Amino acid sequence: MDVKRRDFIAALAAAPALPVAVGDEHAATQQVSKPLTITLLGTGTPAPSLTRQSSGYLIEAGSDVIVWDHGPGAHQRLIESGRRSIDVTHAFFTHLHYDHCMDYGRLVLQRWDQGAGRIADLQVYGPTPLSRITEQLFGADGIYGPDIAARTQHRSSLDVFEARGGTLPRRRPAPRVTEIHAGSVIEGTGWTVTVAHAQHAQPYLECLALRLDTKEGSLCYSGDSGLSDSVVALAKGCDMLIVMNHFFSGTEPSTAYRAATGNHRDNATMAKRAGVKVLVLTHLLDQIDQPTIREQIVHEIQQEFEGKVVWGEDLMRLGLSGTRLGGIETRAR
Repeated sequence: MDVKRRDFIAALAAAPALPVAVGDEHAATQQVSKPLTITLLGTGTPAPSLTRQSSGYLIEAGSDVIVWDHGPGAHQRLIESGRRSIDVTHAFFTHLHYDHCMDYGRLVLQRWDQGAGRIADLQVYGPTPLSRITEQLFGADGIYGPDIAARTQHRSSLDVFEARGGTLPRRRPAPRVTEIHAGSVIEGTGWTVTVAHAQHAQPYLECLALRLDTKEGSLCYSGDSGLSDSVVALAKGCDMLIVMNHFFSGTEPSTAYRAATGNHRDNATMAKRAGVKVLVLTHLLDQIDQPTIREQIVHEIQQEFEGKVVWGEDLMRLGLSGTRLGGIETRAR
């Protein structure tokens, strides 16, 4: 290959420096610990919105970059946050409604493509049937099977792969999937995730809530859930609880809707019973995301819950340091 052609391909393949190569995983564990930070990637619902993408959260815990749920639009917000797909080390899914997992395919494929075989496989956790879904997406006979075959065999794709630093033969994407359930505990580098039941779309979907504990603080995410004793137990004494705040209390069309879907009065009850310090409201319908209604909801929550209430926005960054809310940052879009 002549120099001009090599430079041309390198320009096409250009990507920011990789975080950690496969052989350098030990070096990553030696990095200095950072405060626990949470970026709200998507605070909306399945409904289309220009301001709120579907569910997604970015957690930076020590040397790991973790996503919790990755619905449509969450991956674009990940990029807008300043992070890249190749930075992500772990992905967790609370349940498999499309507004919580549609960008899973984009995360895996973009990370694999940009990583060029020089980063560790993505570690993925979620309820059944996540393993089957992963195979149906990325397997040889899966939805992206022909795309992956082209990128691992066609010479033009291999040129780009080598220009990014890859070494042939090119491996297929191989996310390491672990199916989790209520009671599961996952140990990371300086963090622990504990899993509990969430009350949402059973028996059609297994629905989970997640809690992350680090020395810097603790974070609980209800997933999609109505009022739930198991979420209260999981969040007990937590520094921050992120909840689905889907509708205005009292406007539910049925008891089943309320049981499966979070509202502000039930969320205030859960936060109070759990004794959390900060309550973050997300998964917000447009009908409640309006002036005066927002203020009324926060006011009514504060009548029962004495902690801090945060009305979530896409790309809002929340920091926990020494179990205290270290700051709230928002990004102009």
